[in-house]
Amino acid sequence: MERSVKNADIWIREQILKHIKLAIPGIFFLISLVPLNGYIVTYKEQYYRLYHQHYLQRPTDSIENIYWLEKAAQADFANPLYALALIENETEWEKYRYLFNTHINLKLIEQYLFLGNQWNKRKAYFYNAPWREQNLKSLETAETCYRAALNYWTEAQDWAEKARAGKFRFMNLQRVQFWEDEVYRMETGELDYGRTITRELTHLENVRQRFQSMDENTY
Repeated sequence: MERSVKNADIWIREQILKHIKLAIPGIFFLISLVPLNGYIVTYKEQYYRLYHQHYLQRPTDSIENIYWLEKAAQADFANPLYALALIENETEWEKYRYLFNTHINLKLIEQYLFLGNQWNKRKAYFYNAPWREQNLKSLETAETCYRAALNYWTEAQDWAEKARAGKFRFMNLQRVQFWEDEVYRMETGELDYGRTITRELTHLENVRQRFQSMDENTY
């Protein structure tokens, strides 16, 4: 089971990279703009600060954000002195790490959902039959993005469960209140990306079947 999950994750990343490889030079161009006397980005908090939302977000913006968020997910935490919340004891430090990891995974879900929506075909119109294969490939890319998001939802749920442990019940890290709220909304079911992603995958499959039933030489 572990091997199959790992292989699926590798497949997802390969499919994503196949469609976004043109954006990679832009990412490294941005990195090259960092002054030589700037600080070295090493810790989770530093990578997270490079993530940013755009008023008008393009696929390349999401790709850039995914790059920084995944680097943040893989990096070590900075010393508690440099945390994004006020940390006064080891228990607060532990909860902070769980909240942070939950938040990172939720942000990755948002970015992958946005990417998936860029390639998703909401309807299969009969006059799109001549471009049947192109539409099917677009749907395949969208599905890949949604399944990547679903993997991160599983991760987010695992971290959120740890953040909800009994010893943290009456502890609130005010400087990251939004993260606290995210975990609470997950607990109440108000925030359920699993439901959202499953709905998108079901709709996508229906559209795919419609395209597959078309004869591309009809029109």
